[in-house]
Amino acid sequence: MTMPPTPEVHRHPAPERRERPLLELVGVRFARDGRSVLQGVDFQLRDADRVALVGANGAGKTTLLHSLVGLIRPDAGEVMAFGRPCRAEPDFRSVRARVGLLFQHSDDQLFCPTVLDDVAFGPLNLGRAPAEARAVAERTLAALGLTGFADRVTHRLSSGEKRLVALATVLAMEPEVLLLDEPTNGLDENTEARLIGHLAELDQAMVVVSHDRRFLEQLVNRAVVLRHGVLTEAELHRHPHRHEHVHLHIHVPGDDAAHAHDAPVPPHADHHAAEGESGPAD
Repeated sequence: MTMPPTPEVHRHPAPERRERPLLELVGVRFARDGRSVLQGVDFQLRDADRVALVGANGAGKTTLLHSLVGLIRPDAGEVMAFGRPCRAEPDFRSVRARVGLLFQHSDDQLFCPTVLDDVAFGPLNLGRAPAEARAVAERTLAALGLTGFADRVTHRLSSGEKRLVALATVLAMEPEVLLLDEPTNGLDENTEARLIGHLAELDQAMVVVSHDRRFLEQLVNRAVVLRHGVLTEAELHRHPHRHEHVHLHIHVPGDDAAHAHDAPVPPHADHHAAEGESGPAD
C-alpha cells in the first residue's frame, strides 16, 4: 500500500539558540598515530539539546565525546564547559562531576565486585554519605528495571545487563549533561524500548553516538555528522515508507546523493538492513 506524503514530524522540537552553551568545542584539532581525527571541529551543546552524533566506524565520534570531558586533550582549539575554558586536569575534574559519560565498552566502566558497589561508587565519590549513596543507587537500578540486581556479581552479567548497569552508574551521579556512546549495544528489543522510555523522560541535554536509527528517531532533536574529521550540522527529518512505518533520515546539507529517496524499497523483512540502520560499534 502506498502512503500519501505527510508533513515532517519532529517529536522533540529543537530549542531556541539563546542561552549559553553547556559544552562547546572551538576549532578543536586532534591527531592520532599521524592521522588527523578532528579537523577544526566546532560544536555547541545547549540546554534541552538531544544531539545524534553520527558517522562511520572510526570517524572519531568517541574521540569527540572524550575531548568534551578531558579524557583526551586536543592538539589545538579550545574546550569550554559551563561558560569556562578547560585547559588542564583540574579544570576537567569539576566538569566530570556534572557531565556523565557512558563508555562505549561497559567493562571500561564497571570495576567493583557487585552491581550496587558499582552504581553507588559515583555518588560516594561526589561526597554522599554511604546510606544516601546506597539509596540513590537502588532508586536508579529500579528506574532502569534492575530491581534485584544489587547483590549480583558484575562480571557475571550478560552484555546487555552490563550495558544497563553501566548506564545506571552514570545516571546515579545525577549529571546535568549525558554523553552516551552506543547506549543500546547488546540490548534486546524490549530492553531497548524500556531504555528509550526512560531517557525520553529525562531533562538533561545529551549527545548520543549510535548506529541504531530506530533508537535515535525516538530520542533526538538535532543531528551532526562527523566525516573525514569535519563536523557538519545535519538535516533531521522523518517521512513514511511504503510498508507503513516511519524512519529517521539524517542528511548533510548539499549532499544530494545522501538525500535521494527514489531507490526501490526492498521487502519489509530486510529493509532495515538495506538502509544500514544498525552496525558494529565504532
